[in-house]
Amino acid sequence: MTSTTTDGEQATRPARSARRALVGRLSWGLADQAASSISNFAVGLYVARSLGVTAFGVFSLAWVTYGVVLNVSRGLATDPLVVRFSGVPEQSWRGAVARSTGTALCVGSALGVLCLAAGLGLGGRVGPAFAALGLMMPGLLLQDAWRFSFFAAGDGRKAFVNDIVWGVALIPAMVVAAHVDTVAAFVLAWGASATVAAAYGWVQSGIRPRPARARGWLREQRDLGYRYLVENVSLSGASQLRAYGLGAIVGVSAVGAVRGAELLMGPFLAVLMGLSLVTVPEAARVLRRAPHQLGRFCLFLGGGQATGALLWGAALLLMPGRLGELALGDVWRSSSHLLVQITLSVAGAGLGTGAAAGLRALGAARRSLRCQLFASACYVGGGLGGAALAGTAGSAWGVAAATVSGSAVWWLQLRSALREHHREPIPEVRTS
Repeated sequence: MTSTTTDGEQATRPARSARRALVGRLSWGLADQAASSISNFAVGLYVARSLGVTAFGVFSLAWVTYGVVLNVSRGLATDPLVVRFSGVPEQSWRGAVARSTGTALCVGSALGVLCLAAGLGLGGRVGPAFAALGLMMPGLLLQDAWRFSFFAAGDGRKAFVNDIVWGVALIPAMVVAAHVDTVAAFVLAWGASATVAAAYGWVQSGIRPRPARARGWLREQRDLGYRYLVENVSLSGASQLRAYGLGAIVGVSAVGAVRGAELLMGPFLAVLMGLSLVTVPEAARVLRRAPHQLGRFCLFLGGGQATGALLWGAALLLMPGRLGELALGDVWRSSSHLLVQITLSVAGAGLGTGAAAGLRALGAARRSLRCQLFASACYVGGGLGGAALAGTAGSAWGVAAATVSGSAVWWLQLRSALREHHREPIPEVRTS
């Protein structure tokens, strides 16, 4: 007996194979983000319990400063990489990764020196933490660049393993830091373990970062890189301005309270911070293979994250107070009153990231820049205006309103960009 295969069955096989590949890549992305989330969550809880609310506020200031520098590196080095070199031939990818990771090292070294100088000049409680952050900046940024590189190649497994290496190295480093019992020691432990993972990323890829070719990379990618730089820095800079302003208006302990509430939403916040590791490369693939599916894909991403954040926030609101005290120690008393606002903020941001991924995949840098500048202005205005009117709780409500408003603007811009794209030819994929 012979078997026959219809034309319809033959046509559906590639589609099924493509769906399985997509699910596989997204699964590794979720696994990687889970590893990153657990690591960041554990560090935050450990530091909060070890140092108390005021010292934890100092650690949080160093953390948001790192977020600004990280977004500088992503805008210049790795965001153009995932937009233009996802799914390209391996040789093109390897050359781009060497230049991109070299750029990340240059950014880390240059801004690390500035951070070190600022820390030495500040002194007091904050200065040593910033000096320690400056020393660790190159390793932190290189580790992040490897993750982007692996996802651009569709090999999320390597990114997952790299984050696991960071988490394992973090355990003894945090034990040592606890014996020293200073904010600077915890920052050094966190950065040193990231440097171990960054070195392992070199081994995983077999690619040597090329800092000497950073200038060429910046010149090649200037049409996207500088817009993404402004966009990313406006995002993280708004968070930093809100943290500094909240500390000045209400007090450093208020920064610790907000950070404590964010920690309890940690699994979703960590996903949002690193979302482009998975969604931008995948959105770029969807655009090239089935452009009409991009809007639906982005809605699935954003809606899924928003729903997940709301469910997680509801669970936190029902959590017994003693569990919160066990997790955060004294920080829980201040943070527990902010859970509703933080939940709405994360849900609004999650919805917007789906549209942001679509705009990045389309290469609509001007539209995404306008969206981010609007969202950042609302974030700073709502956060600081709310703080002036109603203290820490008012600041949290202002940020919640800002993120929901910003999400609406992202989706309006994506709709317009999709209409334009359907009227224009698909841009040629860069392979060199």
